[in-house]
Amino acid sequence: MRSILADHARRRRALKRGGDRRRVSLTQVETPAGTDEVDILALDEALSRLAELSERQAAIVEYRFFSGMTVEEVARVLGVSTWTVEQDWRMARAWLSAQLAAAEA
Repeated sequence: MRSILADHARRRRALKRGGDRRRVSLTQVETPAGTDEVDILALDEALSRLAELSERQAAIVEYRFFSGMTVEEVARVLGVSTWTVEQDWRMARAWLSAQLAAAEA
C-alpha cells in the first residue's frame, strides 16, 4: 500500500498532472503529524530512514498507517506483545512527526 500511495503521489506531482500540489488528503486515518493531510513522498522518505534505525518500528507504522491494522493484529503478525507495539508505535509517530515537521520547514 505504501508503494502504491507513493507512486500515486509522484504521478500527481508531475507537472503535466498538476505538479504544484504537494499534499494528498487521507480520511479516517490517524497520521503521524496528527492531521488529515500528509505529504506521502516525505512520509515515504522518512519511513525509509526510520527503517534504517528500526525495521520493526517502520513495519508497525506501515501496518497501522497504511493497512489500518489494530495494535493486537500487528502484535500477532510481528510475534511481539501489544505493549511492545504500543511503545514502538508511540516512538515511531514522534520520530516521524519531527522528521515531517523538519521537511516542511
